[in-house]
Amino acid sequence: MTHLVRAYDLLVVGLAVIAGAILPAFMLIIVYQVVWRNLGLQPSAHLFTFTEYGLLYLTMLGAPWLVRERGHVYIEVLTAYLPVRARNALSRIVSALCVVISGVLALKGLDITLTNFASAEMDVRSLYFPRWILIACIPLGFGLMAVEFARFVFGAELFHSGEAGIHE
Repeated sequence: MTHLVRAYDLLVVGLAVIAGAILPAFMLIIVYQVVWRNLGLQPSAHLFTFTEYGLLYLTMLGAPWLVRERGHVYIEVLTAYLPVRARNALSRIVSALCVVISGVLALKGLDITLTNFASAEMDVRSLYFPRWILIACIPLGFGLMAVEFARFVFGAELFHSGEAGIHE
């Protein structure tokens, strides 16, 4: 079981690293496009399409790690004023709700991905690209987010600290 947990943890961190690598790639693409346009040349239209795809992948691959690190935006005003037992219960309820929502989105994303795969649907922009490849990150990201939120439901740690304000 320890090896499975360790492999899972490496997967979440690895996906976050990939998401982090997409950001400098965006920067390089933007610099390239600006330079080419300033030289009076036409940059590749494919780069814009890949940037659009990259935004979705960046979001979906990095989101599970953000859940783990409590990096998503949330407001602690209510939980800061609740008694400890009520705050703990509310945090677990909110996390359980997040598990359900993430799970539903993961299943719907998987259904759409498999449908697109089975029908061989193509995304037509500057190039023909199998649509299932674009959508595949959605069930992966939301599925892993569901697992991460479940860790806050059933684990020792809570998602909400109860500390209002910025604590860095």
